[in-house]
Amino acid sequence: MIIAAKRYLKILITTTIVSTAFFHTAQAADALKMELQATKIIKNADGKARYVVVSNAQKGETVQYRATYTNTINQPISNVAVTLPIPANMTFTGEAQPKSAQATIDGKNYADIPLIRKVDGKAVRVPLTEYKALRWNIKWLPANKLADVSLNTIIN
Repeated sequence: MIIAAKRYLKILITTTIVSTAFFHTAQAADALKMELQATKIIKNADGKARYVVVSNAQKGETVQYRATYTNTINQPISNVAVTLPIPANMTFTGEAQPKSAQATIDGKNYADIPLIRKVDGKAVRVPLTEYKALRWNIKWLPANKLADVSLNTIIN
């Protein structure tokens, strides 16, 4: 799990750098700083969720990845696309915040969740096991403010 987490962080850092290419208001390459936190979701006896920073996790446990994007410049940024890949050893649960997330099964084409495809002429939902990444469009991020996105996964 620790090796997978390090590989995932490397992918996310690359994703953050790529995301800066979508800026319209600000063109500074270092305008957006991303911090990633992985937490294990543990349900208490009363059903309330408790979030514990992950040092290791086992098969079947739920892990939430939360990315905080901070605008580090003194001007607003608009229409920033940020992406979180879903690690190969995990399955997206269908829970993401904000709910405006789009998903991909091929890493190129994104659509609103739930993803739908035609099978024998009928529209059917794409299994969550096929989701590869989620993307959000941050419409407006004021100077020196932050935006959070998150997705929940289950370890396979």
